[in-house]
Amino acid sequence: MENNEKGPSRRKFLVGASAAVVAYGVAGVAVGSEALPTEVEKIVKLPYKPPAKSEGYLVVDTKKCSSCLTCMVACSLVQEGKENISLSRIQIRPNTFEHYPNDIEMQQCRQCVIPPCALACPTEALHADAANGNVRTVDETKCIGCKLCMYACPYLPHMPVWDHTNKSINDIGVVIKCDLCAGSPYWPEKGGPDGKQACVENCPLKAIKKVNEVPDQEDTKGYIVNLRTEAAAKIGLETT
Repeated sequence: MENNEKGPSRRKFLVGASAAVVAYGVAGVAVGSEALPTEVEKIVKLPYKPPAKSEGYLVVDTKKCSSCLTCMVACSLVQEGKENISLSRIQIRPNTFEHYPNDIEMQQCRQCVIPPCALACPTEALHADAANGNVRTVDETKCIGCKLCMYACPYLPHMPVWDHTNKSINDIGVVIKCDLCAGSPYWPEKGGPDGKQACVENCPLKAIKKVNEVPDQEDTKGYIVNLRTEAAAKIGLETT
């Protein structure tokens, strides 16, 4: 029977899924190829050589964030040209069942030194952009909508974000992720690791900052920093 399904074949999806599983094991070291199935090797090209480190990273201050979602609106505007927080590359998650300071989670792409998302991508759509400081980004013309990068991302919500509205490449949609505004078509400023980011510039409380040194990538703690000034002390926030 003829297979008229669009997008990746079942075989390619299953092999890619194996790659996603492998991606979880490469958080700290490159993977050797001797113990892996040949089909997986064909996709992830093991032994895996990590791309050059990104030259920029976003850090946040969860205690300073007010969950106003300005960063999410700004992100969707400069990237998509419309206000749609579901298409934001940074996600703010209020939790009404928690108390301060655990009532807000700020989730942004970590620009991992060894990116599981790129390792899991069967088409190399997710890659390090050498022209823009090696920021981890998505070539949407190569994305087949398999979502393996989303499954491979160890952070929740998954930082490659699903865009079901973009069906110009296929009838499924594509993944999108933070590129530090390097490729933002509606951002009048210069973006990328050595430029400006819409979320940073528009956050009214300055709870987001771009840094050039690699934060501690053992867990999320390296990306949560103190961005408070002396003015924060007036409302009871720690400034040290």
